[in-house]
Amino acid sequence: MPRKKIALIGGGQIGGVLTQLIAQRQLGDVVLFDIVENLPQGKTLDIIEASRIDDMNVSVTGTNDYKDIAGSDLVIITAGLPRKPGMSRDDLLVTNAKIMKSVAEGVKTYAPNAIAIIISNPLDAMVTLFQKVTGFPANRVIGQAGVLDSSRFSTFIAMELGVSVRDINAMVLGGHGDTMVPLVRYANVNGVPVQEMLERKYNDAKKAKEVMDAMVQRTKMAGGEVVNLLKTGSAFYSPASAAIMMAEAVLFDQKRLLPVCAYLNGEFGVNGFYVGVPAVLGENGVEKVIELTLCEEEKAAFDNSVNAVKSLVDDMNRLGL
Repeated sequence: MPRKKIALIGGGQIGGVLTQLIAQRQLGDVVLFDIVENLPQGKTLDIIEASRIDDMNVSVTGTNDYKDIAGSDLVIITAGLPRKPGMSRDDLLVTNAKIMKSVAEGVKTYAPNAIAIIISNPLDAMVTLFQKVTGFPANRVIGQAGVLDSSRFSTFIAMELGVSVRDINAMVLGGHGDTMVPLVRYANVNGVPVQEMLERKYNDAKKAKEVMDAMVQRTKMAGGEVVNLLKTGSAFYSPASAAIMMAEAVLFDQKRLLPVCAYLNGEFGVNGFYVGVPAVLGENGVEKVIELTLCEEEKAAFDNSVNAVKSLVDDMNRLGL
């Protein structure tokens, strides 16, 4: 059976980590594209020179020409400027929208049958723009946000409770921004509610709520926390790992239920917008959106997040992007 072809658009920090992870896991042959001359060629050469050490047996190439992504089964897009300290994801709208338009045209021309996973910020707007420019079926255009945000939420819970993160089940929905919605009520440690464990730990319901509220807020600001620490860039390892989880679900038709930025047709009361929701990922991309029962407070928070996404998309349309 021939190997899958995976195109990575953007040779920055995330693109480099993605290339290495895909090669090490032998998910398929990789083409790393970037507009900067020799950058993708240098990164891929460095990675394949470790082939003997890491037991990698796939093709890894770098290019500055979109024609080399021809025939790709999967395209992962990281192209765009990263955040700097003090910037929100939304501050990147104008600059990254222009980049995304160019990327979308390249993918549309040379990889018209690919499934696309988008990481570029502001995420929800960039996914919307990519789908609009390419005209790809909505199920074949997916945003990576919820997998990363949920992993961050799970990590903070594990750190607080002193348990293995492998046993944490937590999910974050909504837009990939400050209005994202970590679902506190659904968070559990192998079925045991996290809130209940916090109350037992502190023997104080008020204190437990304060601790959970702090973890929710840290999850919302997690990307910014990394940006402020790095000073010269934004998170790259965790976003790449999150995209790999989604890629494996698609490439191997795993039918994983993951929180992703997906197009909604009435689910959760939303029509015609990309928003972070639970969805089944398989060989056809988003195969089904799963509607959770949200309480009044959760629904209000989700609707607020959806409105933030709508506002961002409206800004993009108003600016003619």
